[in-house]
Amino acid sequence: MLISNAYAQAAGAAPDGMGGLVQLLPIMLMFVVLWFLMIRPQMKKAKEHKNMVDALAKGDEIVTQGGMAGRIVKIGENYLTVEVGTIKDQSVEIFIQKNAVANLLPKGTLKSL
Repeated sequence: MLISNAYAQAAGAAPDGMGGLVQLLPIMLMFVVLWFLMIRPQMKKAKEHKNMVDALAKGDEIVTQGGMAGRIVKIGENYLTVEVGTIKDQSVEIFIQKNAVANLLPKGTLKSL
């Protein structure tokens, strides 16, 4: 015969119940580290941004995510009307989504620009 017979080995030590838990421990540890280093701070930042957007009022000076600075003229449910400048004594107003506001500037910042 070209192929030899295969025989079963003798039974080794009985597996213990903690073996599976010990193998999963590194994966659980990586998830906990990922939670505290990435997910939790991102959730905190999103909550702060939502609170800032909810607190916007007419006359606040803002910077959009695109880098445009202006003063809020009108607030709607989902959109803002922002005055970004003047041309020939007429104000230039744009409409942006509320979520596009990146930062709230201190009062008087636009005059110093």
